[in-house]
Amino acid sequence: MTWRRPSPASQVFLGFLAITVLVWTLRGLSLLAFLPGLVLWILLLCTVGSAVFTSLQRMR
Repeated sequence: MTWRRPSPASQVFLGFLAITVLVWTLRGLSLLAFLPGLVLWILLLCTVGSAVFTSLQRMR
C-alpha cells in the first residue's frame, strides 16, 4: 500500500483538530483552567470551518 501525503487543507484541519483536542483535554484536567471558554469555542469553529473547506476542496 502506498502512502500519499495529505493535502495542505487536510493538514490544516488535522492541526486544528489536534490542538483543539489537546486544549480540551488539558482544560478538563485543570491544567489550562485559566483559559476562557471562548478560546475553546474559537478552536472548535476553526476546526469545523477547516473541515468544510477541506471537503469543498476534495469535491472540486
